[in-house]
Amino acid sequence: MSPSISDFPKALFEVLDTDKLQRRFLEALVEFQNVERGSLWIKRPDGYQCIEATGDEADRLVGFVVPKGKPSIVGWTIENGQMTIAEPGKDKRHFKEAESGMDVKSTLILCYPLVLKSGEVYGAVEIIDTAHAGSRLNLTKEYLELLEEFVAIGSIALGNALAFADQKKETQKLKRIIGEFRGETPLVGKSPAFRTALEAAGNYARTDFPVLVTGESGTGKELFAREIHRLSARKDKPFLVQNVSAIPDTLLESELFGYKKGAFTGADRDKIGLFEAASGGTIFLDEIGDMPLGLQARILRVLQENEIKPLGGTETRQVDVRVIAATNRELPRAIAEGTFREDLFYRINVLPLRLPALRERTEDIPELLDYFLARDAARLGLPQKAFSAAARRALGQRPYKGNVRELENLVRFLLATVPGETIEADDIPSPSEHGEAQPAPAAPPWPRPA
Repeated sequence: MSPSISDFPKALFEVLDTDKLQRRFLEALVEFQNVERGSLWIKRPDGYQCIEATGDEADRLVGFVVPKGKPSIVGWTIENGQMTIAEPGKDKRHFKEAESGMDVKSTLILCYPLVLKSGEVYGAVEIIDTAHAGSRLNLTKEYLELLEEFVAIGSIALGNALAFADQKKETQKLKRIIGEFRGETPLVGKSPAFRTALEAAGNYARTDFPVLVTGESGTGKELFAREIHRLSARKDKPFLVQNVSAIPDTLLESELFGYKKGAFTGADRDKIGLFEAASGGTIFLDEIGDMPLGLQARILRVLQENEIKPLGGTETRQVDVRVIAATNRELPRAIAEGTFREDLFYRINVLPLRLPALRERTEDIPELLDYFLARDAARLGLPQKAFSAAARRALGQRPYKGNVRELENLVRFLLATVPGETIEADDIPSPSEHGEAQPAPAAPPWPRPA
């Protein structure tokens, strides 16, 4: 049974999908007028585009754009914000190219503006009669007024849906951009030193052996660990991170191994640790050189036996975890000083990966600058900026004692403080003004680059 005109608002607002909404809107109006054809048009910067059409040969019209400078019925309706009735064969406003190639031409067109609640006209709907002399359209005053009311209701619903769809597309586009920038591993660079490290990471990903990532602070040790995980067979399992130096020794042990209820004051429930939570995946132990000796023995057992025992527990649990560790300390020296276990060193150093300092890959600085600038502007929804040639030269000559992390923070500072579209050399603070790092110790000679 066909919907009556009184059922129109309910039928319209039951639809949430934009494509379905515009089709139902158009089909209902065409059916109410008992004609063969209809079309929906949206105002665009370059003209008026048909986004939906119904009836015979409708596919010829969808996507068609009437140039803004050309006379057209939809253009007149949109620009004047008024309903109009036009007889194509006699009306000079008719843009006949829109029906080029159609076997059946329009004989009478009823065109309504599509208006938002704010009063802004954003499009038009054409109800098209192709019968001889336009004999099917009901043009009585009462019917046209009633139809106009429902077009007004539908145009608001459709306008909101289209605006939401556009916003959703922009949001998805931005998410894609951010996703590409953030990704799993935003590793940027083409220098030989960087490519050597990246190639080693790819090779290591094909195994389950422990990896020890070394290098100065700010060289991207966690990013490389994530890359190894992303490229491995464990990529769909957890990747969990623990900075060993960030929390007290007693808390660190419970974080890594979990605890049983009653193990200590405040332990009112069982809690699994990171090793158990990461089972099947990868755990990244950052700053492992700062781990206390007592805890090193427990880590060694995990690597040897693939088992953990929660604090306060009596039974061991099997875990399947790949361990990637990182440090900026010279562990052989720590072994000699008695602060790091030699047996643990050999367990975690199965696959050594040394990351180059930024001073060893200065040719990557221009690409890193552009990457960080574009990424953070996209994340924050800010207009894109660019570096002048002088700014690029100045930034390329800085020492970057904090390596890539220091460069990244400097770009963020410039993005936040430079109001214009171009970052000039004068906008760049000196290292002391920006509070940059003190000189880093020379890169340790071990392990040899993979």
